[in-house]
Amino acid sequence: MIRALLAIGLLAVLAPAPAPAQPREFGCVGAEALEDDVFAIPFAAGSATLRDAAAPGLDAAAGLARAEPARNLCVLGHADRGQGAGTSTRLAAQRARAVAEALSARGVERDRIRAEARVGAFSGHGAEPGARSVTIVVMPAAP
Repeated sequence: MIRALLAIGLLAVLAPAPAPAQPREFGCVGAEALEDDVFAIPFAAGSATLRDAAAPGLDAAAGLARAEPARNLCVLGHADRGQGAGTSTRLAAQRARAVAEALSARGVERDRIRAEARVGAFSGHGAEPGARSVTIVVMPAAP
C-alpha cells in the first residue's frame, strides 16, 4: 500500500506540467507617432500614485482593449529630467507599471500590455508640460 502511494506521488511529481501561456511578441517602436486610440493618464509631480483623475482614461483604454482583443497596449511612462536621469527613468517606469497593473485589474490580459519608461523624449497626446503622465496607446491589430 505504501509503495502504491509513493508511486502515485512520484508520478504526480514527474508528470509534465501544462505549459505557461507564451507572452505576445510585440514592440512599442513608433507608438509615439500614433494619434488614434491614445489616452493620457495624469500624475502629480514626483508621484507614481494613480489619482481619481486617471479613472476615465483607464476605463476607456481598458474597454477598447476588451472589445478588440487582437490589439495590444503600449504604456509609456513619462517623467521630465528635473531630478536627474536615473531618478526620472525610475519614476517613469513606476508610473508605467502602475498603469499596466490598473489596466490588468480592469480585465486586460497582462501579456497584451507592454510598459516602458520614456524620459524627456515624448510629451505629446495631452501630457502635461512637465511630462507628468503615462500615455496608453492601443496599437492597431497586426495584419
